[in-house]
Amino acid sequence: MAKFELKLPKMGESVAEATITNWLKNVGDAISADEAVLEIATDKVDSEVPSEVSGTLTEILFQVNDVVKVGQTIAIIETEGGAASPAPVAESAAAPVAVAEVTKTVEAAEEAVAPADFKTSDKFYSPLVKNIASAEGISVTELDTISGSGKDGRVTKEDILNYIKNRGNQPTAAAPVATPQQTVSAPVAAQPVPVSVNGGDEIVEMDRMRKLISGYMVASVQTSAHVQSFIEVDVTNIVKWRDRVKTAFEKREGEKLTFTPIFMEAVAKALKDFPGMNISVDGEFIIKRKNINLGMAAALPNGNLIVPVIKNADQLNLVGMAKAVNDLGNRAKAGKLKPDDTQGGTYTVTNVGTFGSVFGTPIINQPQVGILALGAIRKVPAVIETPEGDFIGIRQKMFLSHSYDHRVVDGALGGSFVKRVADYLEAFDANRDF
Repeated sequence: MAKFELKLPKMGESVAEATITNWLKNVGDAISADEAVLEIATDKVDSEVPSEVSGTLTEILFQVNDVVKVGQTIAIIETEGGAASPAPVAESAAAPVAVAEVTKTVEAAEEAVAPADFKTSDKFYSPLVKNIASAEGISVTELDTISGSGKDGRVTKEDILNYIKNRGNQPTAAAPVATPQQTVSAPVAAQPVPVSVNGGDEIVEMDRMRKLISGYMVASVQTSAHVQSFIEVDVTNIVKWRDRVKTAFEKREGEKLTFTPIFMEAVAKALKDFPGMNISVDGEFIIKRKNINLGMAAALPNGNLIVPVIKNADQLNLVGMAKAVNDLGNRAKAGKLKPDDTQGGTYTVTNVGTFGSVFGTPIINQPQVGILALGAIRKVPAVIETPEGDFIGIRQKMFLSHSYDHRVVDGALGGSFVKRVADYLEAFDANRDF
């Protein structure tokens, strides 16, 4: 018999840790190769971890709600013969692991041993945060004062690094030595379950994804100065062209042709024209993004929304864009998105017209600075200008709603960008090939 270490797999360049949400197998259960053993969650996507080998699950090293780093051993599977990795030596949740793109502070902290007095805190801290605090000499009392941006208010790596960066700017008097009775901020108590007054109301707790979405939306509104620009677009040529080629497109490419890739193509072109919209904000710094990665709001099986990302969207032709849109949309509906599918977005597009909305005021997907809402396409009477004069005709029109962050995007840029998207759509060549 040999023992195989089941490790938390790499889930993308920007994903360094995950939370265990459910064990699908128990100790003693038989496991087949490629069979899912447990479910994990990153800050946006839930995934399953399959076994690479067949055998029997003999040991579970982490429990539900534990935060695990990429590369850590999470379970031991006993196999019959063959090569297998050696069993770990009493590995704990505090064992150091490599985390991509960390600072020198994190690298030093990963070799430190978390102090035992963290047991006195009522808050949860990940092993990495504990190690950083230990390396920087941050006491439990001081750590408890840091406001967390992670799940359930947890302090993340970014939170503690930002605190350390600004720590030296704080006056000495602002951080007195506190006694157990002098807590600066009390731990957040669990919210009591509401009681139905009339006895007929149903009270349902938000699921994990809904809680995350709720937190993201509130944080975005509190962070960015939202302002909107609206523009009406004549998409008659696009509607006629799609009606004419959609059957041939599906026959040749094996993909349905929706309006979304056509709109995404125009947005990618406009972002190349106005790189000031393809940026993000980090504190008082503006990050100019090299790649154009378009986020697209998509539905999850439970009805919630998620934003998978089309990487390097400006490099795709219409066929490539259609395949990317359909792939991400289908995998979102099936709950098969990978953690890295939602990372790295630089601008987001959401189709509110799917639900019949004419336009909307979407909330910015942080740390991006803009989001475009596509309204429903409608037949409307319109004035048509010709060399012979103006006349009234039936046209296919829609509204584009552009929300942007007024901290860094002024009205001229925000308005010009959405106008450029509209220009590209109205200039669509109805005789083009696909």
